[in-house]
Amino acid sequence: MDINSSYVDSPYGLLFTALCHIPITHYVIGLVLVLFVMVYNFLEFHIVQDLLSGFRGQRVELTYNSCSQLYHEVVSKCTLLHGRYMSTPWLTSPHLQTTFLRFFGRPPVFNYRREIFNTGDGGIVALDWLARYDVMEKEEIRNDDVHQDATTPIVIVIPGLTSDSDSVYIKHLTFYMAKRGWNVVVSNHRGLGGVPLTSDFFYNGGWTNDLRKVVEHIRSQSPGVPLFVVGTSLGANMMVKYLGEDGDDILIDGAAAVCCPWDLLLCDRFIGRNAVQRFYDRALGAGLKRYAKKHQDFFTRLSDWDGIEKARRVREFDTSGTCRVGKFDTADIYYRESSCVGYVGRIKVPLLCISALDDPVCTEEALIWDECRVNKNVILATTQHGGHLGYFDGLDAKGVWWVRAVDEFLTVLGSSTIIRRQNKMPESLRVSPQKSLIDKDSNIRYVKKTDNLIHVDNLPQMTKILTKSDAQGSKTPSRIDGIIFFLKRFMDQF
Repeated sequence: MDINSSYVDSPYGLLFTALCHIPITHYVIGLVLVLFVMVYNFLEFHIVQDLLSGFRGQRVELTYNSCSQLYHEVVSKCTLLHGRYMSTPWLTSPHLQTTFLRFFGRPPVFNYRREIFNTGDGGIVALDWLARYDVMEKEEIRNDDVHQDATTPIVIVIPGLTSDSDSVYIKHLTFYMAKRGWNVVVSNHRGLGGVPLTSDFFYNGGWTNDLRKVVEHIRSQSPGVPLFVVGTSLGANMMVKYLGEDGDDILIDGAAAVCCPWDLLLCDRFIGRNAVQRFYDRALGAGLKRYAKKHQDFFTRLSDWDGIEKARRVREFDTSGTCRVGKFDTADIYYRESSCVGYVGRIKVPLLCISALDDPVCTEEALIWDECRVNKNVILATTQHGGHLGYFDGLDAKGVWWVRAVDEFLTVLGSSTIIRRQNKMPESLRVSPQKSLIDKDSNIRYVKKTDNLIHVDNLPQMTKILTKSDAQGSKTPSRIDGIIFFLKRFMDQF
């Protein structure tokens, strides 16, 4: 009796008795709230912030040199860059934005025309063209002089890691810009887009030779046409490095870098920092392994195939594959030498950089704040949200904000007085002026391309390309097909 009496009279006993009188439903509600807060913070939701801002979004922050002519003459006229970005209300998380882009991005349906380009060292890349008349209605074509195509500005698109012209965000960009009147060409990396590896080398984050050759080729075909480049993710790193390497000798008129990693070593440290980032690391690593398996004979001969098969992270793949083929001693050396951050100060053409501070792949710690304040040719536009290449907006999530921002920037730049008309070229690169793309023989070099599989006859000469044509028109997949597709793509990451 004394023991029970002392227990009841103790503060812990009284506390236990009081807790027993609290209804179980209150515990359930409390547990749900705790879990909600944990998930909210873990997935970096910002619905409360959006609610407090009245769903107007946050302003786009611009970093630039105060004496920059590029800002005063071009960027100051871009309404999107001086407005706000508000993400889709039901995608208020960088991880939802990034995941939705990959699995449910709903890309537009259209047909590319493919050109196989020989890089000169035994390698080949696929150039997928989308001209403005390819996305025009028949009535619009009849009312438009399509032969003005020879003077239409050209945009070269550089995809990110393991991405190609069929990637969702690339299709959003190319279709939108073609509808706006541009001629767009996607320069697929070696071994991607359905083309085989035909040389003892594959692309990496610092490899700029292919881009340089592609630019020289297109510029030689169209010496008097404005030429721009848009790089995305790792493709942006390659593009910025190329701009810095060529400096005053650059053959393009302007560029845009979207979600660029800037410092590959910092991003490597960042992507392995916590559980969410490690998910992206494994997903990207799985994509690299699928790339390697497509070209297994190549990687078995030139790299550590056993190491590639065991790799689960990007760094592990780079150690066993990229470093072996690219002749880098270690992954850290590869990341340092391939990062574009050290080349920003040498850029001589207008460059717009767009990055989200909540990018789950490219850390904000690598952003080029100081470099932009020094180089008058570079403008950095940062948003609070957007994820990695996501940037969906509107209630239906059909629009991609950065696509419209890039189009607006290049449009204003193309009509400005600061654009560098690259008409002076080495005589060795000069060819006759480009004809309209419509006038080209569709059986030689240019073909209709709607899938990743191409069949090349007489591959060493690379003169003709045959492709299998897809069914015409847009087909809306059923909900069950969409779920199956999502589960398959999700499981492919592991």
